[in-house]
Amino acid sequence: MSNMPAIQRRPIISGEVASRNAQGIVRPAQVSARFSLRLPASAAEEVANVSGLQIDLPINTCRATGDCISARLGPDEWLLLGPETQTESLAREIAKGLEGRFFSLVDIGHRNVSILVEGNRAREIINGGCALDLDDPRFPAGSATRTLLGKAEIVLIRSVSREHYRIECWRSFAPYVYGFLSEVAREFAGKEGPI
Repeated sequence: MSNMPAIQRRPIISGEVASRNAQGIVRPAQVSARFSLRLPASAAEEVANVSGLQIDLPINTCRATGDCISARLGPDEWLLLGPETQTESLAREIAKGLEGRFFSLVDIGHRNVSILVEGNRAREIINGGCALDLDDPRFPAGSATRTLLGKAEIVLIRSVSREHYRIECWRSFAPYVYGFLSEVAREFAGKEGPI
């Protein structure tokens, strides 16, 4: 393997679509390290965090720690995100932190794509194809859930503010999801003025 070139991941989506005055922006996120962690709930409570990622979270919540995000999607399921440059070290540190416990850690960095929706109209842009109530009391900062956008399954993450959402979807659905969100953002641009 010494002379094998590194495999470069090519972006499947590109560009940025914004409504007038950047009240709603849809853009691809930077490539990330991404892991699916399966772990018994009792072990998550015992361990609390691994490699700086908090895992003793309530279901459908997330926590941002520096450049990393941990999102608990089910009783025994987490989506863990971090900088792509830390993929190998993050995997080692997580495995070391869970040593002696029954768990499954799968690198899904090449399977998923992240899309960011930001700005004052972010919630409305997402609601153009997602039936979830994204008002603050129902989906506050620190929320994460698996849901549908149009016809595609997504993971919707709101780790910080009401104006910043991260959408995770399978790579094969990314052009559809990105196109859908971009079209809704353009509709807002049409009502408010040109892009």
